Amino acid sequence: MQTEVIMSGFGGQGLMMIGKLLAYAGLEEGKEVTWLPSYGPEMRGGTANCTVVVGDRPIGSPLISSPKAAVVMNQPSLEKFAPTLKKNGILVINSSMIPINSDRDDLRSFRIKANDIAAELGNRRSANLVMLGAYIGMEEAVTHETILKAIEKTFEKKPQFVEVNCKTFMEGYELAKAGKSDD
Repeated sequence: MQTEVIMSGFGGQGLMMIGKLLAYAGLEEGKEVTWLPSYGPEMRGGTANCTVVVGDRPIGSPLISSPKAAVVMNQPSLEKFAPTLKKNGILVINSSMIPINSDRDDLRSFRIKANDIAAELGNRRSANLVMLGAYIGMEEAVTHETILKAIEKTFEKKPQFVEVNCKTFMEGYELAKAGKSDD
C-alpha cells in the first residue's frame, strides 16, 4: 500500500515540519518514505507545501501529480490542490482560515478549526499538529503512537512544547476518528 499527501499553506505555518514528522514516523515503522518540499518566492508568508509519500514498497518518484490526500491551511492551497486529488481522496481543511469548502463531492472532506483548537489548548502555533492529527485520524498512513514519539524526539531540546504539541495532535486525531467535522 502507498499513500501520498500534499501539505500546503503559508510559509511559517509549519507544513514542512509536519511533513517531516510524518516521514520520520514512516521510517520508524520501517516503511519507504519520500519528503519533497516546495517553497514559493518568499519563505515566511508565501505559499509553501511538501509532498510526503509513505509506502510498503520502493517509491518510484517523489513527484505526485494526483495525490490521495491534501492537508490545506489556507484558501489558496485549497484552490490549488483540491482539484488535483484522486477520486475518493481525503481533504483536511483548516476552517479557522478557510471559509469555503471544495466544490468536489467525490472527496472525503474534513473541516477542523485548527487555529482555534491550538489556541484553546495553549499553543496557537501548533495548528499544524491539529491538522496532522486529523489527517492521521482519517488515513492511518502511520500509527498515531509513532507520530507522538516523533513529536517527542523533535522537541526533546524544547521539552516545554512536548506536552502541548502531543495534546494538539491528539485533539485533531480524536476529532477525525469521531467524524466531528466543522461541516
